[in-house]
Amino acid sequence: MTPRVGQPAPPFRARSDDGRLIDLAELRGRWVVLYFYPRAGTPGCSVEAQRFEEALPEFERLGAEVIGVSTDTEAQQARFRDRCGLSFPLLPDGDRAVAEAYGVLGGVGKLLGMTARQTFLIDPAGRLAFHWKRVNPLGHAAEVLQTLEQCQRTDPPTS
Repeated sequence: MTPRVGQPAPPFRARSDDGRLIDLAELRGRWVVLYFYPRAGTPGCSVEAQRFEEALPEFERLGAEVIGVSTDTEAQQARFRDRCGLSFPLLPDGDRAVAEAYGVLGGVGKLLGMTARQTFLIDPAGRLAFHWKRVNPLGHAAEVLQTLEQCQRTDPPTS
């Protein structure tokens, strides 16, 4: 079941492809952009990841951590990181624990063990501030950045 905006974000603790231990509880006090993608290295995933990388200085300026998640292996994620020149953490979710907690496995993707392309914005208190159920990889990073800025200025928008 997908968590709802306003609820606490499902906790997770996982090692990224580059060895970093990512614990959502330790990210309290920061905004977190948790974005799920079906497969590392596909054209849409590459474009989306590169756009997040290009916008990373702006996310960091706003106190946000960007984390990418797919059910790919650590080796696949590492190749993806190298090929796209990424510096933010990528979580290999082979056991699908994070994907299940966020309810992003479904339809054909569930049969193939892939996540749906969805993104969650988590506020500094650990609550879900926004959920993108449909994502266009070309403009998504800019859309997330705009929503983050809006959330920091006013009451969070509704998804």
